[in-house]
Amino acid sequence: MIYRNRKLLDLAKFAPCCFGCGCVNDGTVVAAHSNQLRDGKGKGIKAHDFRVAYLCHDCHAEIDQGCRLSKSERLETWEEAHRKTVEWWFLSGVIGVTK
Repeated sequence: MIYRNRKLLDLAKFAPCCFGCGCVNDGTVVAAHSNQLRDGKGKGIKAHDFRVAYLCHDCHAEIDQGCRLSKSERLETWEEAHRKTVEWWFLSGVIGVTK
Protein backbone atom coordinates (compact mmCIF):
# COMPACT_ATOMS: atom_id res chain seq x y z
CA MET A 1 0.00 0.00 0.00
CA ILE A 2 1.39 3.39 -1.02
CA TYR A 3 1.10 6.19 1.56
CA ARG A 4 -0.64 9.31 0.26
CA ASN A 5 -0.94 12.64 2.09
CA ARG A 6 -1.92 15.78 0.18
CA LYS A 7 -0.90 17.98 3.13
CA LEU A 8 2.73 16.82 2.91
CA LEU A 9 2.79 17.66 -0.78
CA ASP A 10 1.13 21.05 -0.28
CA LEU A 11 3.65 22.09 2.39
CA ALA A 12 6.23 22.57 -0.38
CA LYS A 13 4.79 26.00 -1.16
CA PHE A 14 5.74 27.12 2.38
CA ALA A 15 9.32 25.81 2.26
CA PRO A 16 11.76 28.71 2.69
CA CYS A 17 13.92 27.52 -0.20
CA CYS A 18 14.67 24.77 -2.66
CA PHE A 19 16.40 22.07 -0.63
CA GLY A 20 18.40 21.12 -3.72
CA CYS A 21 20.14 24.33 -4.75
CA GLY A 22 19.28 26.45 -1.71
CA CYS A 23 17.69 29.28 -3.70
CA VAL A 24 14.85 31.17 -2.05
CA ASN A 25 11.44 29.66 -2.80
CA ASP A 26 10.44 31.44 -6.00
CA GLY A 27 7.03 29.79 -6.19
CA THR A 28 8.23 26.83 -8.25
CA VAL A 29 9.16 24.61 -5.27
CA VAL A 30 7.19 21.36 -5.32
CA ALA A 31 7.27 17.97 -3.63
CA ALA A 32 9.50 15.88 -5.91
CA HIS A 33 8.93 12.16 -5.31
CA SER A 34 11.75 9.64 -5.12
CA ASN A 35 12.44 7.71 -8.32
CA GLN A 36 13.65 4.64 -6.42
CA LEU A 37 11.81 1.31 -6.31
CA ARG A 38 12.76 0.96 -2.63
CA ASP A 39 10.59 4.02 -1.90
CA GLY A 40 7.45 2.59 -3.48
CA LYS A 41 8.05 3.86 -7.03
CA GLY A 42 6.65 1.66 -9.74
CA LYS A 43 5.55 1.89 -13.34
CA GLY A 44 2.96 4.65 -13.34
CA ILE A 45 3.08 4.83 -9.52
CA LYS A 46 4.76 7.58 -7.54
CA ALA A 47 6.73 6.76 -4.40
CA HIS A 48 5.24 7.29 -0.94
CA ASP A 49 4.32 10.91 -0.21
CA PHE A 50 6.73 10.95 2.73
CA ARG A 51 9.60 10.21 0.29
CA VAL A 52 9.67 13.65 -1.28
CA ALA A 53 12.18 16.46 -1.53
CA TYR A 54 11.07 20.07 -1.87
CA LEU A 55 12.78 21.18 -5.09
CA CYS A 56 12.48 24.13 -7.46
CA HIS A 57 11.51 23.54 -11.07
CA ASP A 58 15.14 23.53 -12.30
CA CYS A 59 16.40 21.05 -9.68
CA HIS A 60 13.36 18.80 -10.15
CA ALA A 61 13.87 18.75 -13.92
CA GLU A 62 17.59 18.01 -13.59
CA ILE A 63 16.99 15.10 -11.21
CA ASP A 64 14.16 13.62 -13.29
CA GLN A 65 15.29 14.23 -16.87
CA GLY A 66 18.62 16.06 -16.75
CA CYS A 67 21.93 15.02 -18.25
CA ARG A 68 24.26 17.37 -16.35
CA LEU A 69 24.53 14.98 -13.37
CA SER A 70 25.31 11.28 -13.41
CA LYS A 71 22.69 8.84 -12.12
CA SER A 72 24.52 8.49 -8.80
CA GLU A 73 24.84 12.29 -8.47
CA ARG A 74 21.12 12.72 -9.14
CA LEU A 75 20.33 10.13 -6.47
CA GLU A 76 22.65 11.74 -3.91
CA THR A 77 21.30 15.22 -4.69
CA TRP A 78 17.73 14.02 -4.19
CA GLU A 79 18.62 12.12 -0.98
CA GLU A 80 20.31 15.20 0.53
CA ALA A 81 17.33 17.38 -0.41
CA HIS A 82 14.99 14.79 1.14
CA ARG A 83 16.97 14.86 4.41
CA LYS A 84 16.74 18.67 4.46
CA THR A 85 13.00 18.51 3.71
CA VAL A 86 12.32 16.13 6.61
CA GLU A 87 14.53 18.22 8.91
CA TRP A 88 12.54 21.34 7.97
CA TRP A 89 9.24 19.54 8.66
CA PHE A 90 10.19 18.91 12.27
CA LEU A 91 12.43 21.88 13.15
CA SER A 92 9.99 24.42 11.71
CA GLY A 93 7.12 22.80 13.60
CA VAL A 94 4.96 22.11 10.54
CA ILE A 95 5.02 18.45 11.60
CA GLY A 96 5.24 17.22 15.14
CA VAL A 97 4.88 14.07 17.16
CA THR A 98 2.34 13.91 19.97
CA LYS A 99 1.76 11.23 22.54
